[in-house]
Amino acid sequence: SRIDENGVERRYYPYGSVFAHAVGYSVNGRMGIEDYANYYLMHSGASLSERVENDLENVKDPGYDVLSTLDVNLQQVADDYLGLYNGAVIVTEAKTGRVLVMVSHPNFNPGSIREDWDAITSDPKGSQLLNRATQGLYPPGSTFKIITALEYYRENPDTWQDYAYTCTGNIMHEDYRISCIYGTVHGDLDLESSFARSCNSSFVNIGLSLDRSMWAQTMDELYFNRRLPTDLLANTGRAYVGAASTDYDIMQTSIGQGKTTLTPLHLNMITQAIANGGEMLRPYLIDEIVDKDGRVIRSYAPESAGSVMSAEEADYLTDLMTAVCEYGTARVLLNDNYTVAGKTGTAEFANDINESHAWFTAFAPVEDPEICVTIIIEKAGTGVEYAVPLAKRIFDAYFGV
Repeated sequence: SRIDENGVERRYYPYGSVFAHAVGYSVNGRMGIEDYANYYLMHSGASLSERVENDLENVKDPGYDVLSTLDVNLQQVADDYLGLYNGAVIVTEAKTGRVLVMVSHPNFNPGSIREDWDAITSDPKGSQLLNRATQGLYPPGSTFKIITALEYYRENPDTWQDYAYTCTGNIMHEDYRISCIYGTVHGDLDLESSFARSCNSSFVNIGLSLDRSMWAQTMDELYFNRRLPTDLLANTGRAYVGAASTDYDIMQTSIGQGKTTLTPLHLNMITQAIANGGEMLRPYLIDEIVDKDGRVIRSYAPESAGSVMSAEEADYLTDLMTAVCEYGTARVLLNDNYTVAGKTGTAEFANDINESHAWFTAFAPVEDPEICVTIIIEKAGTGVEYAVPLAKRIFDAYFGV
């Protein structure tokens, strides 16, 4: 806190809007770390004698320091590149669940939110206070092929390697037609190349072959339609497959369209579980609480949310996601400095492909995963063109390239 020119004590945010949604605010309610750690931010660890002495000298009692998990450099890179686009970036550590980056645009300046509050909350187009990283619900587009591929593997453990499909650029079923992006003809494919090249036609074909009750169970295990295992303020992802689903519903669900929605946080947690051999970890934003003398009052450690897939299933998905970055839709990430496993997505919600949401979720390095990156850029176009380059900047910054 600082005292302003009017003698009023105010919160001071040295990074302006860069950490807006992660750090949050404490005016007209609270959000972010300002909410999660409010007790420690508002209380002092000073002894009774120290408090009496401070009171006599009209000095404020020293509060606790809250040390976040956030990485200043990576956060700045993500915030800069996202720029004027709306969207979100979340980066976590693969083996701990620590949140290194949490960016949401449009954002706000927490230092002036008191003065800006009326303008922010009365803007009919505004959603500046919404943390898109944890609360933004979007159709996942082709990133959902991770779940479709997992279910196919579970139902075909001994024969999935025999899968073959010839893509003609679209697939027809019961008078419904679904096309590959730009009408691309992918030709002869196996399961890996269907995933690497993100062939919609092949994945619709896969989806129509799946047992719907088993698929619904897999979605439940991945926390669709139920609360995410996190203390962060997060919305619930939705995916509907069951007896009431029409074949057209299944065709749409197979490629992450239709009624399916999830948050960037949710997709990141699934990505993290794949990177971590099937074990999902609870994401967290605070490392420790420290008193004025540097003593640790409370520390936060990685906490498991359980195994959501087997190690073999995680390895299988890792191989598919590695192919994406070696010869598939994210091959621009192939480099000599680090390896990446990921999946692109283009979430179509309008007739114009250039108005689609651009997705990418990935982890690196493949051999011993350290960080998981999930990105959505609203109304930008394809994940290949917009989300992948931002991921590359984050990976480059993390690995010092």
